[in-house]
Amino acid sequence: MTEPHPTEPHPTEPHPTEPPRTGALTDIRVVDLARVLAGPLCGQMLADHGADVIKVEPPGGDETRGWGPPFVRDDHSAYFDGLNRNKRNISLDLRSGDGQAALGRLLADADVLIENFKAGTLEKWGFGDDELAERFPRLVHCRITGYGVDGPLGGAPGYDAVLQGLSGLMSINGEPDGAAMRIGIPLVDIVTSLNAMSGILMALHVRAATGRGQLVDLALLDNAVSILHPHAGTWFATGEAPVRTGVAHPTICPYETFTCSDGPFFIGAGNDRQFRALAEALDAPALVDDPRFLTNPDRLEHSEELRAILGGLVAGLRRDDLADRLRAVGVPSGAVNHVGEALSVPQVLHRDMVVERDGYRSVGIPIKLSDTPGSVRFGPRPHGADTGPVLAELGLDRAAHTEPGGR
Repeated sequence: MTEPHPTEPHPTEPHPTEPPRTGALTDIRVVDLARVLAGPLCGQMLADHGADVIKVEPPGGDETRGWGPPFVRDDHSAYFDGLNRNKRNISLDLRSGDGQAALGRLLADADVLIENFKAGTLEKWGFGDDELAERFPRLVHCRITGYGVDGPLGGAPGYDAVLQGLSGLMSINGEPDGAAMRIGIPLVDIVTSLNAMSGILMALHVRAATGRGQLVDLALLDNAVSILHPHAGTWFATGEAPVRTGVAHPTICPYETFTCSDGPFFIGAGNDRQFRALAEALDAPALVDDPRFLTNPDRLEHSEELRAILGGLVAGLRRDDLADRLRAVGVPSGAVNHVGEALSVPQVLHRDMVVERDGYRSVGIPIKLSDTPGSVRFGPRPHGADTGPVLAELGLDRAAHTEPGGR
């Protein structure tokens, strides 16, 4: 195989309406075979920073195209919209010999493969771990599964909510007297995608020295267990299962939500100095010398009493006024916003965390690089929109490698 020079972009022509790729990863080509969330989000983050990401969908499309309402285009949902920008899109039937041949040609000029197929699927198509390492020795293969491919649960299908339950995450989320609760975002998938990107970049770093790619093996279970801080540490230290504390912190007090005159407000006094500043900002200096609240262990022991006192002090205040007052004395705090309010916060807009391009609106890029910043060049492409141009780059005939009627 012929590798592009590591300091030059892959020679691809942008769609006529798309700006050229810029950023830290313009010399990287990624084949994104993944569906749903963890893999596609990883691919999108690489694409945001300039990688040439080619999303390969089956003739029926990624299932999340239909995960609506709401739908933002005729062929895809808002859910799909948030995971697949900046990618070229092709449709291949990988169950067919022609589709598999086209995939081989794609991988011959790729740096990274991202996939989350059921264990054994790629092997059946001739792209198992050993075959990939032999045919494409420089390829970094990122595999995302629910539980890994071996062991007691190896090969079992994994879903975010199931892993939240199995890993213990649900058990620590919710009110003390309520049921265990699913976290309101697909946190396990998202953390896995972030670690997948980190693993890919580490593998590319090693490849620069060794000339060889490697397998980056991500399991949702591993990633869910990895974020049990500080509850795992508590269990290791005491042998006792942590209990749910609602919005309150298990080891810091006060660190929870209170109710102002115009809505919920979070106060997090993480140390004794911040607690003293909080008391003074609320015109309650007696709290500073109250023996129940002198230290964090004291405040945890008397948390219900402190919660009631602070609740009474903030009940008549507006959230903006309280935020200004507490920020001025260095106490972390802020309004508890709904999603629309959060996406309208002036600082969020100042940080370019809401982007719009040609009718596509979404969250921005959280990693800000001073010299090689990422960019949002275009929203998700229609299913199979780039099949013809991409196959032409490979010297392949489009009609021979897609199902009849496919794009």
